[in-house]
Amino acid sequence: MSRRVLHVVTNIASYDDPSHPTGLWLSELTHAWHVFAEHGFDQRLVSPAGGAVPLEPRSLKFPNYDKTAKAWRADPAKMALLEDTLNPDEVDAADYDAIYFTGGHAVMYDFQTSEGLQRITREVYENGDVVSSVCHGYCGLLDVTLSDGSHLIAGKRMTGFSWREEELAKVADLVPYNAEAVAKERGGLYEKARLPFVSNVVVDGRLVTGQNPGSAKATAKAVATLLT
Repeated sequence: MSRRVLHVVTNIASYDDPSHPTGLWLSELTHAWHVFAEHGFDQRLVSPAGGAVPLEPRSLKFPNYDKTAKAWRADPAKMALLEDTLNPDEVDAADYDAIYFTGGHAVMYDFQTSEGLQRITREVYENGDVVSSVCHGYCGLLDVTLSDGSHLIAGKRMTGFSWREEELAKVADLVPYNAEAVAKERGGLYEKARLPFVSNVVVDGRLVTGQNPGSAKATAKAVATLLT
């Protein structure tokens, strides 16, 4: 049977300040989707509220807007997937072999507090399957607790978009919290690359995390390796 991957995407279209748009960082989805498709995996999309997914405008500009992102936007069937994502209540975690949290600053507003996503993630992990994230996607892992009450990331090596990268991206004064700091507070053994914005993937057992947008392809490859 084909392996099944559940991609998590956002429903949020702006920062707290509505004059600053945000959304899904498209290549973080398309790079992973392409890798999983090459392996013949079945793929689905879920979002905290279900329904439509906005796109981060900065992800649609050079150099972030690469051939996989362009191909997705040129494909009506693919774009339709972003208009009708699953609601967490519609998802049976037992149907999936891996969950993959995409990023974009928007996810800071709706991933962390979604009890539905927390439930799915806990069940995927406790079923012996793979939990993964890239860039800000790790915000979806920050409040996930296991059945014993411990945080999923506690005591595990992991990464995600660093505070230094927030500063360099000139959004440190816009984001609602310091995700790197929160991960450490939850007991995560946070790591980052020596240089910002370079690809960096950390694998700790069945937890796979990538640091930034440039890490999406490598993160997906690491997930695929675990699944195959």
